[in-house]
Amino acid sequence: MISMMKKSVVLLCLMVLTACVTVEEKPPVVVNGAAGYLERLALPQGSAITIAIIDLDTPGVIVAQKSFDIVRAPVPFKFLLPADTIDNSINYGVVAMIQYQGQVIFQTYDRFPVISNKKYTTEVLMKAVPAP
Repeated sequence: MISMMKKSVVLLCLMVLTACVTVEEKPPVVVNGAAGYLERLALPQGSAITIAIIDLDTPGVIVAQKSFDIVRAPVPFKFLLPADTIDNSINYGVVAMIQYQGQVIFQTYDRFPVISNKKYTTEVLMKAVPAP
């Protein structure tokens, strides 16, 4: 009987302690903006854009990426990144490219830093890729 009462008290204490613990999730890091180009050219039907957040200091490291078909530019974008995946020692940036029939026709050539510089909105400027 006493053993059963001890178990009940321990169980009750555990339930009370569990109810007291509140875990607050950090809100996601939101990076948004638009990607476009200055040339006065209409995009051919069937064009697609790829927009990515990358590590500017480590070639080939893509943090997040989106690709989709587009009709015109500028193209708005929005990334929601879990706060616990952001490393303050990394210099993040946004890059973009537009492809048509497997060929890149516009892409970024400059750096568009975000997050590590406390900037979360950016306008990404692409330039025409010279024909081969």
